Amino acid sequence: MSAPSSRRAVLAVSVTLAVVAGTMIAPGRALAAAPPVTRLGDTQLDATALYFVSYDGLVNNASYADGLVSHAGYQYAAWYTSTRHAVIARRQLPSGAWQTLRLSHQLTTNDSHNSISLGISPGDGRLHIAMDTHDTDIHYLKSEAGLASSPGSRTWVASRFGAVQRSLDGIGLGAMTYPQFRLAPGNRLQLSYRTGRSGNGTNELAEYDGSTWRRLGRWQSATGSYAANGATSTTRNMYLHGLTYGPGGRLHAAFTWREGNSAVTCNSGGLTNHDTGYVYSDDQGRTWRNNAGTVVGSTGSGSLVSIASPGLVIDPLPPNYALINQESQDVDSAGNPHVIISYVPGRFTSCVTSYASARRANGRAFHLLRNSSGVWRKVEIPVALNAMGRSQLVLDAADNAYVVLPYGRIVTASKASGYTDWTVRFDGAGLNAFGEIVVDRTRVESDAILSIMYQRASSGSTPSPIRVIDFRLG
Repeated sequence: MSAPSSRRAVLAVSVTLAVVAGTMIAPGRALAAAPPVTRLGDTQLDATALYFVSYDGLVNNASYADGLVSHAGYQYAAWYTSTRHAVIARRQLPSGAWQTLRLSHQLTTNDSHNSISLGISPGDGRLHIAMDTHDTDIHYLKSEAGLASSPGSRTWVASRFGAVQRSLDGIGLGAMTYPQFRLAPGNRLQLSYRTGRSGNGTNELAEYDGSTWRRLGRWQSATGSYAANGATSTTRNMYLHGLTYGPGGRLHAAFTWREGNSAVTCNSGGLTNHDTGYVYSDDQGRTWRNNAGTVVGSTGSGSLVSIASPGLVIDPLPPNYALINQESQDVDSAGNPHVIISYVPGRFTSCVTSYASARRANGRAFHLLRNSSGVWRKVEIPVALNAMGRSQLVLDAADNAYVVLPYGRIVTASKASGYTDWTVRFDGAGLNAFGEIVVDRTRVESDAILSIMYQRASSGSTPSPIRVIDFRLG
């Protein structure tokens, strides 16, 4: 499809609230009440957390990072304090006091990409920490065995962690960005990361079996040609909206492409992000299939998922609408993936000239759902973003949807309505949150409690409080 016809398609979609398998849903249709949330506690982690704005975000609250996780009745949080030291805290759930320890590592540069991600390997009970990297070697360390599996019998002191490494126990990864831990079936801890750089990078996987790390390798290619707005780009990277294991062990990955040639945008103030794609794996990330089930790539081989792979795009969108990368996804109890994306709909403009200001003025989030037949449906969430940043999606045990928008606002929709009854259930009042937030997905699954880590807005480099607020779902 050419760029002009793509714009017409976007405009047609955007004038309605939703498009479902080619048919329109009336904006007023709602078959059930959206689920409520109940505010519980709001606790302070640090009164003087490190604060600076970089890439329109904060290093402590990049929503795609895993800075808040739970395991074995304890919750763990990670951030940088005003001295630039990395800090790890834990509390006994549901409402124990936070215990903090300061690591020796200090943030190397003022770059919001260099956030902290946490992972837990149940096989040996270790807490893993990946941090402070943007196209550089990783900073990685792990705790002693058993610290996370038997937390009540272990004191919370820095000596229980090993030294900071620039590899995974000697396994070099090279220059990388966006380390994220995921627990695979069989209690294997996986690390997802990008090598290369924005517009010319590849996604890779490594895996920890409870004792040893192994690099599985690349699964996405940066090469191939993409044309838009009279220009051609020959390199790109795939930005993931998540890697999520669902029932039966299927690994789901929704994504957007980021092109290396900025000339493919309609204006230099835009983003080269385009399209929403989807692949899945039934063998823990070794083999990748498109929406129709056709194999399109194998990890660590010469056959990788690429822009030329068939059947990847589930929601076409040219690079004219400030589509954000690395938003959010989840998988329901039937194994159906749900994805949140956001951009400036075509009813506002056919060409974004300043992505940050346009998203703040007119950005909207959309809920995408794949049904059991492989058909995708898209519904606009009728709440203005009023922000540049990303939202986060979680599902409860009944498959109701909860989207945490920037500033900590929560909108929900019920499964019974077909996810059409989107309602603001918490407006963020009193939080003074900067923008993006971090959610604890593991606690949603185990306790039906949504924990949100947020940092209060400040100015310049003045430190500000970082906090965790809890909500009961449903």
